[in-house]
Amino acid sequence: MNVPQPSQLTWYIRRARQMSAAEALWRARDQAVKAAWSRKQVRPGQAATTAPPAAPGGERRFTALLPAGTADLVPAGPRAELQAAASRLLRGEWEVLGVARTDLADPDWFADPVTGRRSPADRYAFRINHRSEADTGNVKQVWEVSRLHHLTVLAAAWYTGRDEACAERVAAQLRSWWQQNPFLSGVHWTSGIEIGIRLISLAWIRRLLDDWPGAAVLFERGDLAVQQIYWHQQYLATFRSRGSSANNHVIAEAAGQLVASCAFPWFAASERWREQAARLLERELISNTFPSGIGRELASDYQGFVAELGLLAAAETAAAGHPLSDRAWQRLAAMCDSGAALLDERQRPPRQGDGDEGRVLLTDDPQRPAWPSLLALSEALAGRPSWWPAPAADVRATLVSALAGPPRTAPGRPAQRPAHFADAGLTLLRDGGGPGPEIWCRCDGGPHGFLSIAAHAHADALSVEVRYGGTDVLADPGTYCYHGEKAWRSYFRSTLAHNTAELAGRNQSTEGGPFLWLRHARTRLLGYSDTGQVAQWAAEHDGYTVPAPGATHRRTVRLDREQHQLEITDEFGGALPLRLAFHLGPEVTAELDGTAAILSWPGVDAPGTARIALPPLDWRLHRGETDPVLGWYSPGLGRRIPVFTLLGTGVTAPGTPLVTRIEFMKMGQSGKPTKSQSPISWGASEAMVRGAPAGQREAG
Repeated sequence: MNVPQPSQLTWYIRRARQMSAAEALWRARDQAVKAAWSRKQVRPGQAATTAPPAAPGGERRFTALLPAGTADLVPAGPRAELQAAASRLLRGEWEVLGVARTDLADPDWFADPVTGRRSPADRYAFRINHRSEADTGNVKQVWEVSRLHHLTVLAAAWYTGRDEACAERVAAQLRSWWQQNPFLSGVHWTSGIEIGIRLISLAWIRRLLDDWPGAAVLFERGDLAVQQIYWHQQYLATFRSRGSSANNHVIAEAAGQLVASCAFPWFAASERWREQAARLLERELISNTFPSGIGRELASDYQGFVAELGLLAAAETAAAGHPLSDRAWQRLAAMCDSGAALLDERQRPPRQGDGDEGRVLLTDDPQRPAWPSLLALSEALAGRPSWWPAPAADVRATLVSALAGPPRTAPGRPAQRPAHFADAGLTLLRDGGGPGPEIWCRCDGGPHGFLSIAAHAHADALSVEVRYGGTDVLADPGTYCYHGEKAWRSYFRSTLAHNTAELAGRNQSTEGGPFLWLRHARTRLLGYSDTGQVAQWAAEHDGYTVPAPGATHRRTVRLDREQHQLEITDEFGGALPLRLAFHLGPEVTAELDGTAAILSWPGVDAPGTARIALPPLDWRLHRGETDPVLGWYSPGLGRRIPVFTLLGTGVTAPGTPLVTRIEFMKMGQSGKPTKSQSPISWGASEAMVRGAPAGQREAG
């Protein structure tokens, strides 16, 4: 048994304080069961001692099939992209969370290419500390390949192209995984979310390989497969995320159990598992989302992930003759509609909160953008209101639609694109719909996060995220990492890393660990209006009132569509050291002089220029710095790139608002910006604005 080190003990104490008494009792029960289950462990190379109890009737058959001719419905473009991706996979090439791998022809299921470490393969799963990089390496890298997404891609390529090499590779790697990962041995039995996603992958691999002559031998007539499918479901039926951990993980656990019990109803417990999983999924879909459909974790990636889990489970249950309830379906439709409403003109979602690029079912080229694909899936299953952006059809939407049948409608869907989600504290100010690039501004005035630990939240109250033509201008930093690099994890979810104000050198909310917040800033919406020419939002939070009573932060954001201008006004209670940050996107360059700046992003589809009038603070330009960390952007988990950050320092003065004005310039025929009719007084000549300031720092 691992003995917790002092830092671990501190974390355990902090974590326990965030639990209710009922959750603590349930976790104690879980620990007792895990200790007792050590006798159930099957070690690599050891034969299972008992066969899974079979369902009445005895014979195992796979009947959850796609209708004949479905492969012919797959559009030619996505089909060709899929075949090209499969060819790369057959060569072993696959990108895993920012790491280009070339070993996927015969992967080591326990190797972390980032640290070079190998997680234990034969240790009892519940004696592995997967949070320790010293024990497992970067566990996200290790787990990701065992979600088997690369095998669903190969199976889809076989289904649409009949390349025998694809099916043979899938069969060989499944046997390899099953042999090397028997029940409760190794790191792949330490997380229910991984087990749930893996079950969904197995169901779809079997479905896509149905016409392959070896499919039945590999699955229902293969002892390894039957044991693994049973073990996965037995695990999920016994252990699930509860209480303060019942976030997207419990959705994945329930969806995986539900899909598997519908697709593989081969066991005595299958019907009971299906009924329990359906009740759990429906309850947790409601619990994990606001009535508007926005995810309560307030993490954009995870909203899409949860929606995908729900939609795939809904498709499976519909095909099995056990559809989800109307209440659950209405919430799924709300998730689809709110997700569509949040997208910018390039169908990019917000970057709020944590994101790890989590996917549930991958049957397309993995380079295809995730959110347009989610829109296509949503349209196939729930239909599309007229205001939605039109998604391009892909392989997955075609397959899942064929499985589920016609779209299922839900009443009460919005007739126009919503912009203000009061229950989630999320508001969009945008001027789309006219000619020229769209100004898109997300304003954050919602809760800190979901449940007591708010695992995937960032300390980003009142932050803004601004895009022009889909290009990040004022950018959310993203996530970069979860495990192993504590300083980077802390920075990317800190207040300083977001487009908001930091007081007294502190985060608005108190961090207790990589997935733990001890105190949550409370945010209150003060107003929202949209008169046609002007849209305006205002909110405040109390995140600094514990160290300094009365030190509130109030922010108002005003979009003037006619003037093509955003105005951000910050007001504070109390006199405290202040740092006001504006982080620029990776395509944006910046030049600063005093309290005036000019931004430009020429190398994109919708190039532009903006002028910023900054409030009277001491402004500096930073980029890619590491001591301390400042000026970084993460395009995806495991990747970071340097960007420009405008950072103003000073002291708050109660009753004295700080006003920042951003004017987006119109491009003239010469390609140079021309001023619009703007009330902004820049306080600097054109020559001064273009000049780089003394003391400007750049690194990286």
